[in-house]
Amino acid sequence: MSSEKDITVVHVMRHGEVANPDGVLYGRLPGYHLSDLGRRMAERVAEHLASRDVTRVVASPLERAQETATPIAKAHGLDLGTDARLIEAENVFQGKTFGVGDGALRRPENWKHLVNPFRPSWGEPYVDQVVRMTGALEAARDAARGHEAVLVSHQLPIWIVRSYVERRRLWHDPRKRQCTLASLTTFTYEGDRIVSVGYSEPARDLVPVHLLAGAKPVKGQPGQGKAFGA
Repeated sequence: MSSEKDITVVHVMRHGEVANPDGVLYGRLPGYHLSDLGRRMAERVAEHLASRDVTRVVASPLERAQETATPIAKAHGLDLGTDARLIEAENVFQGKTFGVGDGALRRPENWKHLVNPFRPSWGEPYVDQVVRMTGALEAARDAARGHEAVLVSHQLPIWIVRSYVERRRLWHDPRKRQCTLASLTTFTYEGDRIVSVGYSEPARDLVPVHLLAGAKPVKGQPGQGKAFGA
């Protein structure tokens, strides 16, 4: 039975670096796995959380999330759960390449998908992401009541649910998302109510400088300046 005094912590982790030499916007496509560096990031966060009271570990069904969550679950002797609500945001540019200066957003065939950044028109509505991510958070809270849970998801859904909880507008400049690879966005509940949101980067020293939150896009680096998630 829940109590208003129950303190439950739900960490929502972004997956580690993905092996993606062609700079494809992989979205929900299967077959994209962690790079060697991404695996090191996952291990680092597992070490960081090893002393925490984690009783539930759940990941998006995509390989990169499952691989990121596996060492965390192993460190706590837990079975890894899967929740489809943690999946990457859907978007129409999946499978294409987008990089700074590559001209992708100037191509006429793409314009019809760029008419409404507030919804957004290129993919899954922000409101839909809030609904599913909130549901995943609440399920983890209930399963780990009085303890801690770790959810592994993807940059855009994590940033959107955080923005909602912190009462910011959902449309935003993607370059300003505070959600670096292998970062933890931490929601603390008192009973059923979120009382604080925290953010940390246990693997920050492993993240390439150009991929840190707030870094300036570098021409020639695939995936920089994307508005579409990762």
